[in-house]
Amino acid sequence: MPAGTTYKVCGCRAPDGRGLLSKCPRLRRKGGSWSPTHGAWYYQFELPPNPDGTRRTPIRRGGFTSQDAAETQITRLHELLAISGDHEDHSRIADLIVTTLKKDKRLPVPEEVRRKIRTGQDLDTALTTGQWLQTWLAGRKGLRHGTIRSYRTHITVHLEPVIGHIRLDRLRVADVQAVFDTIDERNETITRAREAADPGLRAQVKGCRVVGPATMHRIRATLRAALNQAIRERRIDLNVASLIELPSGRRPKALVWTPERVREWRQAREMFIEAKARPLSGAGGTARSGRVKPMDAYVSTPRPSPVMVWTPEQTGIFLNRAARHRLYALYHLIAFRGLRRGEACGLRWADVDLDEGTIRVRWQITQIGGHTEQGRPKSEAGERQVTLDQHTIKQLAAHRARHNQEHLAAGDTWNDTGFVFTREHGEPLAPMGVSEQFLLLAMEAGLPPVRLHDLRHGAATILLRAGHDLKVVQETLGLSSINIASDTYTSVLPDLARQSAEDAAAVILNARTRPDETAAPGRVVRLPEASRL
Repeated sequence: MPAGTTYKVCGCRAPDGRGLLSKCPRLRRKGGSWSPTHGAWYYQFELPPNPDGTRRTPIRRGGFTSQDAAETQITRLHELLAISGDHEDHSRIADLIVTTLKKDKRLPVPEEVRRKIRTGQDLDTALTTGQWLQTWLAGRKGLRHGTIRSYRTHITVHLEPVIGHIRLDRLRVADVQAVFDTIDERNETITRAREAADPGLRAQVKGCRVVGPATMHRIRATLRAALNQAIRERRIDLNVASLIELPSGRRPKALVWTPERVREWRQAREMFIEAKARPLSGAGGTARSGRVKPMDAYVSTPRPSPVMVWTPEQTGIFLNRAARHRLYALYHLIAFRGLRRGEACGLRWADVDLDEGTIRVRWQITQIGGHTEQGRPKSEAGERQVTLDQHTIKQLAAHRARHNQEHLAAGDTWNDTGFVFTREHGEPLAPMGVSEQFLLLAMEAGLPPVRLHDLRHGAATILLRAGHDLKVVQETLGLSSINIASDTYTSVLPDLARQSAEDAAAVILNARTRPDETAAPGRVVRLPEASRL
């Protein structure tokens, strides 16, 4: 069994220049006890022999202020060597002790060594959080490209720059909190620059996006998933990401474009245009005028909520304007039946039955940066059959006729992809282009802006207006949970809210008094007290 000893030495020298070391008379008091102020304590420890049986160089370390401190190091060395009785592990631990002392000037932490022995890790490898996040990401198989892209963005943009250098087993709550503090600081910088009078500052943050609460929750979810995997592999014992509190990431409530909100938005747009058009001081003191493109003002003017919904009348105005466009049936289908953008772009003729009046949603096209990807809907609930109304059936039939005409006109250049909605020569649509065309049509129709996805919100609201419950909304729109329908798609149209108020008032008024059928005309019978409560 390796043994260790302690001893005390000093730096005093004899007249001939040789060091006195442990022979210095000042190391002890007159009574023989050790001097508390002169010299320093050292320890020497004999490590197990090398695998080939040769003797290792003993460990000698010093500078301790007390003998107890030196003996504590010997105790830790015994604890480290006792972690495993396996001869090979014994030798690996001895190598680790020598390497760590040389590199970090300290002994390894026994608990870290136990964890690595237990999980079969290299003892001399200190895995950083950044290394683990990349290892975890590489092991995520079978996920959608968009999901992998989101994980990679969370890791490379937000997590690695702040905590990537920290050892995985030393990651603390404060380290994770620093990630979101950094995001908050960046958000404030972007917001201040956007509001600054200096056009140079505004230009610096052009294209930069503020990270909202919902995205912060997704970033934390990515880190939490990676750390959970580390726990399963017994690399760490605690998921510190689960202990971070973040602002609520609840979905924003959809608001309807009421006449008052439309007026306020148009006034704000005029102010935005006027502010941009004011003369600005350019280089060399010359005056220059800011010119705003109509579409820039249209999409940049703040809205009452991130999610805005048209009234049925406004949706009708849009459809009237879009009726002349070759993709009118696509916008009609989203507005009437609430398909997602990618689901409409990915719809195939094989999944359309106009005789039965149904479509099957089985595919979608998603936009990944400048590229597109075809795949299944994001959830099992997304794969569904949708029943069509007669008007939508007629629009799809008319679209198919036009589609066939385009096929004939294109001749050999036609690309037969099988999609319902395509480009002029049959190629699949890019969802981003469909959204840009939608905004252009909406602006030309003189409507306040909504996202293409908000047509889906409108379809849900109209279902509620027609008297259907949230379960019907959930099934029609392919939502995975009725709670999502409740949280997001319960925008109440003004006339529906007004009618519900009138209906509620009528119940109370009718309960207060009731004409007595046996009494003389005009006589009112007062109800019993319990009935009037």
